[in-house]
Amino acid sequence: MGSRIEHRAEFAADVAATYAAVAGEEALRARLEELGGHGAALLSYEVSGSDLRYQLRQGISADKLPQAVRTLHKGDLMVTRTQTWRMSKDGTGRQGDASVEVGGVPGEISARTALLANGEQTVLRISGEVTVRIPLFGGKLESVIAEQVTKLLEREAEFAAKWLAQAN
Repeated sequence: MGSRIEHRAEFAADVAATYAAVAGEEALRARLEELGGHGAALLSYEVSGSDLRYQLRQGISADKLPQAVRTLHKGDLMVTRTQTWRMSKDGTGRQGDASVEVGGVPGEISARTALLANGEQTVLRISGEVTVRIPLFGGKLESVIAEQVTKLLEREAEFAAKWLAQAN
């Protein structure tokens, strides 16, 4: 069944500026430098018209993993995230999809992403699901991973807000 992920952040900037802070190549590289952990890298960044697809890798040290994860997975975790963005159907925002693979863990994370104009602000919405296919322990692991992903999304939103503040 999976564990749900819901995240919402508001930014005091228009969609174009927020998009650059959330998905721009320079911002992504800086975010990975600050939040990405060991082995962090922007693996690919491909723009095609108004569409964008990028893939990044983040490392999580074993000592920073919750005990429930360390019990089932020995060593560090390498996380590979693939994100796509495209213009929204009404042309006022961006929408996309994200998928995440966690090395050595049988499961995945998938999400829908959106940047929406809200007056003078932009809202980032992420809705997704964590699925881990390990009998007996999968549900527990899903909820732990969902909690950690939500914390990461909060830190990434804080980074984007700082990036926007420095751009002005």
